[in-house]
Amino acid sequence: MTTKLDIAPNSDRELVLARIIDAPRENVYRCWTEPKLVTQWFAPKPWTTPRAEMDVRTGGSSLVVMAGPDGNEFPNPGIFLEVVPGRKIVLTDAYTKAWEPSEKPFMTVVLTFEDEGEGKTRYIARVAHWSVTDREKHEKMGFHEGWGQCADQLEELAKRL
Repeated sequence: MTTKLDIAPNSDRELVLARIIDAPRENVYRCWTEPKLVTQWFAPKPWTTPRAEMDVRTGGSSLVVMAGPDGNEFPNPGIFLEVVPGRKIVLTDAYTKAWEPSEKPFMTVVLTFEDEGEGKTRYIARVAHWSVTDREKHEKMGFHEGWGQCADQLEELAKRL
């Protein structure tokens, strides 16, 4: 199980998940950038991720489809704003393919991956929302529990690579 870190948000519109993951940084990064791996950990169980498509580069598009236990699918299109291989990913749902604005932007995610020593990774996900209301909605949707469970699933997969 991941080790929780206590890192404060930078603003009242941000949520933060910070963990020490017991797996090498390269593996944790791969789990975020290889579609075949993303589908194995991205959604908190009993949800699933039936498919993921990613063009992992600055300006590249992303589509991750989550499915609820009832089979209903929820596509999550977005754009990579910044990619520093092995170290940082910034993505947003404010745009969809080819810089096309989304109907309702919700968040921008800044992921950082740092070597923690002994084959471990300092993993921080900062999720900035367009408004305090959006941040509150994300919390009520179960951000801390859901993203925490996903971090545990991410660790489990990254350890096996």
